[in-house]
Amino acid sequence: FADSVLQVNDLGGSPSGDGRGSKPADDVVKEITLKGGKAVANYDSVENGDKVVQTALDAFGRIDVVVNNAGILRDKTFARLSDEDWDIVQKVHMKGSFLISRAAWPHMRKQGYGRIIMISSTSGIYGNFGQANYSAAKLGLAGLSKTLSLEGVKYGIHSNCVAPTAASRLTETVFSNELMHALKPEYVAPVIVYLCHDSCKETGGLFEVGGGWAAKLRWQRTEGVVLRDQNGRFTAENVRDNWDRVTDFAKYTTPSTNHEANSLIIELANKLELEEKEAKAASDSSDPVALAKTFKGKPLEFKYTERDAIIYALGVGVSTQQEGHLKLLFELSGEFEVLPTFGVIPAFACIHESTLNGIPGFEIDPTKILHGEQYLELYTPLPPSGKLTSKFQIADIIDKQSGAVILYNVETFDENNTKVAFNQFSTFVVGAGNFGGPKTSKEAIPVVDAPSRAPDAV
Repeated sequence: FADSVLQVNDLGGSPSGDGRGSKPADDVVKEITLKGGKAVANYDSVENGDKVVQTALDAFGRIDVVVNNAGILRDKTFARLSDEDWDIVQKVHMKGSFLISRAAWPHMRKQGYGRIIMISSTSGIYGNFGQANYSAAKLGLAGLSKTLSLEGVKYGIHSNCVAPTAASRLTETVFSNELMHALKPEYVAPVIVYLCHDSCKETGGLFEVGGGWAAKLRWQRTEGVVLRDQNGRFTAENVRDNWDRVTDFAKYTTPSTNHEANSLIIELANKLELEEKEAKAASDSSDPVALAKTFKGKPLEFKYTERDAIIYALGVGVSTQQEGHLKLLFELSGEFEVLPTFGVIPAFACIHESTLNGIPGFEIDPTKILHGEQYLELYTPLPPSGKLTSKFQIADIIDKQSGAVILYNVETFDENNTKVAFNQFSTFVVGAGNFGGPKTSKEAIPVVDAPSRAPDAV
């Protein structure tokens, strides 16, 4: 680190970008040389990127690191912001960083090494009142840095973005003397020095730094929800009704590349297109089973508490006379648990939904329904309370002549979208047979005979 040689570029203007002078750059060069370092000054505007870079090449023969730190402020509320206020901030922050980096890029490519740092701001990351121009430019630098990191990989060029909270000429009229001292640039610089060192492999990162503290940031995206139905309908009402799920960060992803971000959307879009084609083909067919099997019900939520689990246990015969009954009937028991068979309860809502709203291609009379075989598979013990979401589809419909057997497959997920249970309901609909459907189905999970040995637990 100590052997670095530096070029200091500073136009020497005011915080608002007016005027110019050599003193700021000269003072920094003097400070470096007095401590035994090597440095030269440059007084060009960053709009003259080629000249700035050429000064470094003339002095040192190569350029390894660019720290884009030029900046001014033209703070005004959005209603009062003029074209000039907008343009000059973009020219200095965004265009200046672009021009300097572009001038250095071919030299870094040729030598197979380079480090670029974009100095962003928390105003760009989070926004800040009265800084629409500054915020836009500073967040733009994060996007520029990320793209340069991707294009620079094959040439050994790294690019990172740092959002410092630090004392500077721009903050002299904002921060108190005590805060200026607490946020000295010395408490930011080491992070930038390390990011520029050849031992650092970091690239494409965004960091907040200030007061001796440093952290890396990343994008985080909710799991999201498919709002388009099998008929291709996507309405504002559906968005409204599912807004809580759209904005729920209980489960999330952290895409770091454009490919990662878009691959999920493309995969879902292709899947939906295929389902829509299958649904259309089934609707054009005279086969009611084919049409019914394309139907997927909307996800249904089921909330329950310890009280619900206890009432269920009582309902299926758990008695206070049984040994160990407290773990099933007393929520404050240290061993309190939910009976595994409770896993069928949240799934029943799906059957109710399809009975009320019907299944495409197949009419159901709710007064003629009988519950047949039931298959339940648990993947994890059910929590004492919580919110579960069940999704169902028609696995098959069997023609029994005197009636029809509808096979429902229901998957149940917890709040982290982890699958906790699978149910298959066999529902007999009296009088719905003789429609020319299959007599058997490979989708039906066979009933297993109970073992002859004693049960493992009662």
